[in-house]
Amino acid sequence: MFQRALFIFAHQLAEPKFYPTYKKLVDSQWKPYSEQKRDQEKQLKEMINFAYKNVPYYHKLFNNLKLDPSNIRTIDDLEKLPILTKDIIKQNLEAFKPINLDSMKYYPNATSGSTGTNLQFRLLKYDRFLHGALLYRGWGYAGYELGDKMVFLAGSSLDIGYKPFVVKRAHEISRNIRKFSSFDMGIEDMQQYAKIINSFKPKFIRGYASSINLFANFLDDNEVDIIKPQAVFSTAEKLMPNMRENIQNVFGCKVYDAYGLNDGGLGAYECSEHSGLHIDTERSIMEVVDDNYQQLENGVGGILATSLHNYAMPFIRYDTGDIGHIISDSCGCGRGSKLLKEVMGRTADFLLTPEGKYVHGYFLLYCVEDGKGIKEFQVVQEKIDKLVIKIVPEKEFNEAHLDAIREVIRKKSNGWEVEFRYVDKIERTQAGKYKLVRSELQL
Repeated sequence: MFQRALFIFAHQLAEPKFYPTYKKLVDSQWKPYSEQKRDQEKQLKEMINFAYKNVPYYHKLFNNLKLDPSNIRTIDDLEKLPILTKDIIKQNLEAFKPINLDSMKYYPNATSGSTGTNLQFRLLKYDRFLHGALLYRGWGYAGYELGDKMVFLAGSSLDIGYKPFVVKRAHEISRNIRKFSSFDMGIEDMQQYAKIINSFKPKFIRGYASSINLFANFLDDNEVDIIKPQAVFSTAEKLMPNMRENIQNVFGCKVYDAYGLNDGGLGAYECSEHSGLHIDTERSIMEVVDDNYQQLENGVGGILATSLHNYAMPFIRYDTGDIGHIISDSCGCGRGSKLLKEVMGRTADFLLTPEGKYVHGYFLLYCVEDGKGIKEFQVVQEKIDKLVIKIVPEKEFNEAHLDAIREVIRKKSNGWEVEFRYVDKIERTQAGKYKLVRSELQL
């Protein structure tokens, strides 16, 4: 009870509206989608009107399109607007500054640049606190309550870095958490992580899928006993089926996947039904679109984001670079929000064949999983006609399985030369993330 009170007090100091807003969000998860959509579209009209009046880029865009802002009233109406990309933002940085920016409270922020395209942006203080409240609601789908003990195992995108020790400890104590770095995962580091977890006794563990999976492998390989959490939260990376199974077996609990994007304000969280990720509606609008940027009710397509509260830097039909599978099914849990069946990955996860065809790199996933003794792997496209498959082998690895991998690749393209390289580990990105596919092509 004391820790819950301290948790709420710490958040109320930063934002007095935190707890009332959180309670409202907890209630709104049960609204039917028609009501959620109505609230979204009400806020969308306010955002569009603000952007036209205050953001030079959007004022010019609407005028060039000969489009009145009042014509954007519904989610369907967003199709009247062009796509916003990172490159467009970078080329028009000054034009994205609202004329009343000096009167706003905001935080400078940046994407991790894991795809090689880093983006500097602004996040309104209210939008950032709304993100936190929605995050806690999403964890609540697995039974989390404010102030519950949690351990984080991740990198910079989850705000795990090199802050002064006193600041770090104050943050951990007030929020009842412990933070471990995915950059430091040697044997001694992971031994220490296990020791702290057994002492701290967290109810939940959250982190990058690959980092938690690596930690699970360490625990299993070294027969290290660890306290069983209530659930594990995976985020920031593609959660592979083999990772989910491995983590659940080692930690003895269910894994709950999530998807989040601060630059566009998107969020989606898995519930105990595990039938998909519930898409948040209060902070943003998510569109899943086909190759012509037309909205899909069902199917796989690109994910676009429209922020509803980030007045410091509005993102409207922002191309996230992610590929998602949206479905129209309703969830048995009773929540009314739409569902993402899964986030397939990023557009950067595609390989280009010598014949000029794009192929998603995950086509190799299930073939590799069928073989025993592969701890991790990565596909690197060094040239248009050459793929390098990096493999971290285990003791039971059988080289005969490489022939099966070659055959799967051959069926996609006869023009690829394939080279296998055995490595001790797969290097992470600067943000501490694991990339299954890495392209070195200069397109």
